[in-house]
Amino acid sequence: MDSNTLFNNIKKKKSFLCIGLDSDIEKIPAVLHGEKDPVFRFNKEIIDATHEYAVAYKPNIAFYESRGADGWISLENTVDYIKSQYPDIFLIADAKRGDIGNTSRMYAKTFFERLDFDAITVAPYMGEDSVSPFLEYPDKWVILLALTSNSGANDFQFSVDREDQTRLFEKVLQISSGWGTENNMMYVVGATKAEMLRDIRKIIPGHFLLVPGIGAQGGSLEDVAEYGINNKCGLIVNSSRGIIFADSSDKFAQKAGEEAKIVKDKMAAILLQNQIL
Repeated sequence: MDSNTLFNNIKKKKSFLCIGLDSDIEKIPAVLHGEKDPVFRFNKEIIDATHEYAVAYKPNIAFYESRGADGWISLENTVDYIKSQYPDIFLIADAKRGDIGNTSRMYAKTFFERLDFDAITVAPYMGEDSVSPFLEYPDKWVILLALTSNSGANDFQFSVDREDQTRLFEKVLQISSGWGTENNMMYVVGATKAEMLRDIRKIIPGHFLLVPGIGAQGGSLEDVAEYGINNKCGLIVNSSRGIIFADSSDKFAQKAGEEAKIVKDKMAAILLQNQIL
């Protein structure tokens, strides 16, 4: 999926919502536990109830890998279902991979060929040769970790270079933006760091940003939009627990749809306010 297709879908749905499928088997409703593949059934119900409000889904791979072969079957079933039923959806593997080149090449093969994701999150610490294998695939995206929401982000990401006073996350943006283009590289910026988006946009004004952290993590959608939106929206904002685990009864999917619509309606207003619709 190229950037124009993604932008057109944002305008069509009046939404830049990504729903994180952090589908913890211990948290899914008890009514599903008797299913042959309870996690896939949970995902399917959530997707059917929310797809008209979302432009992207983001399975967190850890919740599937932790279950071994059963988890991979759930993941494959989820990807196949989205691709067959809702092909306009942008599908992100939240895998945070990043290793030496030949290893990254195998990761890229897994997520872009075997599973047919549109994008994968990648850690930049090992440099360009660990990222470039993912960039070899046409119409696929690398989403590079830039500035994250967790408290540990302060350990390294705000470290300042003594010579030029550049913070580490800014150096990541400056250097890595030359590895790809606005059509195949995005960046992760946590919603709880929304005030930093002003500085980030000075470095990468045209790239899409994947912004997790609204909802349960306390980030503000309005602040993210104020500092991060550009003339092509440039934002994919993720909510996970606040939508998929909004209810634990047999009405869980209906409640997820209601919560997704609330977020989507706020996004539509922001897009209209910024003259994107």
